[in-house]
Amino acid sequence: FYNEMRAGKMPTTAQLNPALFMDMLRPILEKGQDVLHISFSSGLSGTYNNTCVAVNELKEEFPERKIYTIDSRAASVGQGLLVELAVQKKNEGMGIDELAQYLTEIRDKIVHLFTVDDLDHLYRGGRLSKAAAVVGGVLNIKPILHVDVDGKLKPIGKVRGRKKALVELIKLMEERIEPGQEVDRVIIAHGDCMDEAKFLEKKLREKIKVKKVDIECVGSVIGTHSGPGTMALIFIGTHK
Repeated sequence: FYNEMRAGKMPTTAQLNPALFMDMLRPILEKGQDVLHISFSSGLSGTYNNTCVAVNELKEEFPERKIYTIDSRAASVGQGLLVELAVQKKNEGMGIDELAQYLTEIRDKIVHLFTVDDLDHLYRGGRLSKAAAVVGGVLNIKPILHVDVDGKLKPIGKVRGRKKALVELIKLMEERIEPGQEVDRVIIAHGDCMDEAKFLEKKLREKIKVKKVDIECVGSVIGTHSGPGTMALIFIGTHK
């Protein structure tokens, strides 16, 4: 997928419509099971709004069932981390009502810090002006971005040079954890740049106490808009 993008091909994405969502959930509800769905950020897509439409219809069709759709206000492995936390709490015995409440609280502490290698992909997705993309490319400017409390993509800095951008992610992480805190888990997500992901892990462990670091690849949906060379740090912090 990323090689195709490097070769100049431009993929596109489309949000999930209510009908598809209903088709997916109806067989589960027909089995007498409740559903808690964790959606892609409403600040980045209309998918969550479409799932709300579907859920309201399904509640009328299955009034005896509990059906939740949670706006993750997250993307990629940030959304995946929320899913993992939900599974963990469910296995610990948390009920669906309490779990829905827990997820709406913990989502505001899931931090996404990332940088991209090629600004054109953010420009195509409407996240950056054409002038900024051109100037940034010429000057080797790398943006630093995060997902804010509303689940929207926001630039929070810029540095010159790729390695400086990776190190900047660690500095920003330090601002979002307690001083001297040992972090249980950090996920490094990359757009087909494993060597740099390993470099980031090495630098991270030199600066911050971390019990576990997982390295994952950014999938094709988010990768369409961030491009090859995307690098992100995802973790539970004190604030976004």
